Amino acid sequence: MLIEKIKSPADIKKLSITELKDLAEELREIIIETVATNGGHLASNLGAVDLTIALHYVFNSPEDKMIWDVGHQSYTHKLLTGRFNAFSTIRQHGGISGFPKITESPHDAFGTGHSSTSISAALGIIEARDIVKSQIPNLRSQIPNKVIAIIGDGAMTAGLAFEGLNHAGHLKKDLIVILNDNEMSISPNVGALSAYLRRIMMGDLYTKFKKETKLFLEKIPAFGEPVLKIAQRAEDTVKGLFVPGLLFEELGFEYVGPVDGHKIDSLIETLKTFKEFPGPVLIHAITKKGKGYEPAEKNPGIFHGVGPFDIETGEQLSSGKKSYSEIFGNCLTKLAKEDNRIVAITAAMTEGTGLAEFVNNFPKRFYDVGIAEPHAVTFAAGLATQGLKPVVAIYSTFLQRAYDEIIHDVCLQNLPVIFAIDRGGIVGDDGPTHNGAFDLSYLRHIPNLIVMAPKDGYELQCMLKTAVSHDAPSAIRYPRGAVTTPDEHEELTIIPIGKAESLKTGEDILIVAIGNTVIPALNASQLLADAGINACVVNARFVKPLDTNLIFNLAKNIKYILTVEENAVSCGFGSAVLEYLSQSDIEGLKIKLLGIPDTFIEQGPQNLLRKKLGLDAEGIAREAMAFIKSSADFTHFRR
Repeated sequence: MLIEKIKSPADIKKLSITELKDLAEELREIIIETVATNGGHLASNLGAVDLTIALHYVFNSPEDKMIWDVGHQSYTHKLLTGRFNAFSTIRQHGGISGFPKITESPHDAFGTGHSSTSISAALGIIEARDIVKSQIPNLRSQIPNKVIAIIGDGAMTAGLAFEGLNHAGHLKKDLIVILNDNEMSISPNVGALSAYLRRIMMGDLYTKFKKETKLFLEKIPAFGEPVLKIAQRAEDTVKGLFVPGLLFEELGFEYVGPVDGHKIDSLIETLKTFKEFPGPVLIHAITKKGKGYEPAEKNPGIFHGVGPFDIETGEQLSSGKKSYSEIFGNCLTKLAKEDNRIVAITAAMTEGTGLAEFVNNFPKRFYDVGIAEPHAVTFAAGLATQGLKPVVAIYSTFLQRAYDEIIHDVCLQNLPVIFAIDRGGIVGDDGPTHNGAFDLSYLRHIPNLIVMAPKDGYELQCMLKTAVSHDAPSAIRYPRGAVTTPDEHEELTIIPIGKAESLKTGEDILIVAIGNTVIPALNASQLLADAGINACVVNARFVKPLDTNLIFNLAKNIKYILTVEENAVSCGFGSAVLEYLSQSDIEGLKIKLLGIPDTFIEQGPQNLLRKKLGLDAEGIAREAMAFIKSSADFTHFRR
């Protein structure tokens, strides 16, 4: 295999164009086989194979810095930079990351996992390079040479990308931006920018026409140069009619393309031509998401982020159980049939958030705004001012990007926007960039916002019905994965705001759990009972407002209180309970908070990570037992 000869990117330069094409086929086979076993990002990586090979052929990593936007398309980059032997461990516990990670390899110049950061980061690296060159001699050994940002057209729908482009055009540094245009982010791209890029594809003859015209005029004796100057002046007045890259040129970039992102020889020629361009340049490459694997080419959205699957058929290997996302989507569709004020909004995650059925039923009440979470939230706020009930479905880790809009545009104005926060808590194999460990912390202190977390699929549906009936901002936070008790046919009830649920009585320790830690806490109570400890278990249901009456009445009689959450302990649900009880008149309470510690959580299977964090039934029981046994005055164990 050719890949076995690639010990470093320098070895790629020894291959012929024919060999590079053969290498591309090898890499696609390796990626397909690995993702079929481990799960991961397939379609985006297959589409970027040829482009990645060309980049490493022309540039010299790690001296030249490549910034992979989002990073879900960096598998080929990892294979070509010394990680072939470890590639079978990608996204596995203790293995290599599915995203660029600066602690993993010097070839990963910037850690990514969220979209649209590459241009800003690359520009920062270039500016630092020039500062070091001129002012800090002792750091010159770290100076990079060229800096390349590789960004997808989906990521270009985010405002951050244009903030970077705007600043780069102003600074006029030699930044190279590769626009990897496959007409998709995760869901098909939407909006004016997507339509603009499609128009560019229709105008791919312009670059060639402009170059050939210039060469022709320059060859005309005596008259060539004056005519060329006239043509250039005239071009400024008419090029807006037919120049495909006008938007980028107006931002200060030299626009090149579109070029075929799967013709390695042409890509190499283009990259070599503009490698030493003195100012910012944007090279527009057209690629096909899922290239080389028919099921992924036909259904790139499904094969964007995929679990293990059968290579022959493309069928995913699943448990057959419905996910929280599906239950949410089905329930929202049912509620929307009863209430025409309900509209759904997502940010390039239609399938991931379970909204496919809603789209099929209510296409005119659904909005995919692209990778633009801040806009999604403020857009929803505008809809809410006119009496609608907007439901904003975004993954927890991505909603972080809209924090100010949640506060300023929704909650400050007390607008009835509903946040459906998918993937709350431990996500698993995608690792620290995707674990939703902070949402309870960054939401619970915002005035006017109701924050809920269901223990199971049925309670999720009841909370959604509750949120729709509530005339103020609300958030429902639920995990990734299969639901427990997902019965959709049971009649839904509206939960009184701030009302918790007592699941089990007991006098030795009070376990107050929230969301998907409730069932493990209930199971832990049985383990404790086997050890002679009677635990009282409460399903808090609401992070805000807390059911202070229930907590107070139980705490008066139970000295030991353990809170459990799949969220950062710092400022989370347990902190809310602790804050309340610190103001009560109950003396002698002992309180322990169990959750995610003050660190970013590594990648790995959800159940394994929960076990390591002590958030499974055994861990909760162990923590409770150690907590109360540590006190000398606890002497009434039943043997």
